[in-house]
Amino acid sequence: MSSLSPLPQTLNNLIRPVQNALLSIPFVSERPKLALAASIVAGLLALEQISYRRKKKDLPGPTWKIPIIGAFLDSLYPTFDGYLAKWYSGPLSCVAVFDRFIVIASGNETSRKILSSPEFAEPALIDSMRKILCNDNWVFLSGKAHTEYRKQLNVLFTRRAMATYLPIQQRVNAKHFDLWLSVGAKAQPFQLFFRELNMESSLRVFMGDYITDEVATRISEEYFRITAALELVNFPIALPGTKVWYAMRARQYIVDEFMKCIPVSRKRMAAGEPVTCMLDSWTKHMMEKRGEQGEEVRVFNDREITLTILTFLFASQDATSSAMTWAFQLLADHPDVLQRVRDEQMAVRNGDLNATVDFEVVEKMVYTRQTVKEILRYRPPVLMVPYQAKKSWDLSPDYTVPSGSMLIPTIWPSLHDPQVYPEPDKFNPDRWGPSGTAEKHPKNFMVFGSGTHYCLGKEYVVMHLMNVIGTASLLMDWKHHATPDSEKIVIFATTYPQDQCVCEFTPRVAAQ
Repeated sequence: MSSLSPLPQTLNNLIRPVQNALLSIPFVSERPKLALAASIVAGLLALEQISYRRKKKDLPGPTWKIPIIGAFLDSLYPTFDGYLAKWYSGPLSCVAVFDRFIVIASGNETSRKILSSPEFAEPALIDSMRKILCNDNWVFLSGKAHTEYRKQLNVLFTRRAMATYLPIQQRVNAKHFDLWLSVGAKAQPFQLFFRELNMESSLRVFMGDYITDEVATRISEEYFRITAALELVNFPIALPGTKVWYAMRARQYIVDEFMKCIPVSRKRMAAGEPVTCMLDSWTKHMMEKRGEQGEEVRVFNDREITLTILTFLFASQDATSSAMTWAFQLLADHPDVLQRVRDEQMAVRNGDLNATVDFEVVEKMVYTRQTVKEILRYRPPVLMVPYQAKKSWDLSPDYTVPSGSMLIPTIWPSLHDPQVYPEPDKFNPDRWGPSGTAEKHPKNFMVFGSGTHYCLGKEYVVMHLMNVIGTASLLMDWKHHATPDSEKIVIFATTYPQDQCVCEFTPRVAAQ
């Protein structure tokens, strides 16, 4: 075989060992066409390494990329310790998976910069999300189009709107608390029980009784497939049998069922019937043509409504289920905090366990709110929010991000910065109170993101968690059966205790 054409020395040095290894195989070396193909493969693999090294520069990360797949196997089974090592290897680090070059930002300032620079970076969610949420979903809009669309959704999360959601949540809570008590006298993992409460609460708040119990149950089951596909990097093609393929089928079922509900809601609202859920509130608002401030109201079509509510379900389900799991574990492990929550709940309800909890009552739950914020800080459900560089970008004085790279601003380091949160690995709701300093550093509390894509439903999520743990504290006692895995963080789209929170629930004597 003749020698290769002249190449840059580095590339030649990479090609030669691979080429020699391939040509040392008799079956290959004795067949000229195979030998040529082997040389071409060696050249392509070497070019892949050169491309990776040029993008990497001096960033911490693997010295060489595993040919073709990169760190794909690591992404299939991510570990919290692995993420920690990346975050603390430097303010910026990198890795490559398939053809994606990924830059990981761990510093608060750099992470916020990524989240707040729409001219340079846009949400990428994860590689599979455009397939799962649909390419025409509003979350993939940018610039003015995104801003205008989002502005029209604010009406769904006003004080008046959220006041209508509270009774729905309370009915769902009561149903699931009864279920927990019926099975909870024996210690068992409760993570899935928390998930089911949260899923039904979301579906009933968003879609009311327009979906049957049978459909709600199937949506909950199908949504597991979407959760399973929420890996940072998936197999790039949605082939039948892959996680993304199953997730797309699950999404189609949910979309079809949501689409059936919208004409029924439009008909009811046109007839002047009462609002029963978010869908009704939205439908009625569109019929009014003008908002409370006289602004023109956009009329959304059925598909836009459906895909928007799908994103609300996507945003609320896994993250809030994670937060709820950690909430019950942490409150059981800190009985002094749980008792203070109970005392406050009795006070704001004037000692009446059956008192109606409206929005004004929720606003009086000062310590309960502090507790929820500390749960979200101490064990944030979401660790990172993938973005994509729209063009080359001087992200730091020492590094320019190549156009098209995936950017990963991370949340954990900002929430565990000892300069901002003294003793960051201690669970302490008082850090959010008058004697604490946490409220003086809002830029570090990145649980709900930052910039133009800041979470629309922030107050909805906090209110939901306050409502659940507040009512549960009065009606039930629960014990957390700690295991060696209770404090180990496992990642299944969001964070959970590895043992799935082994608990037992019993009725409170005072509540009987």
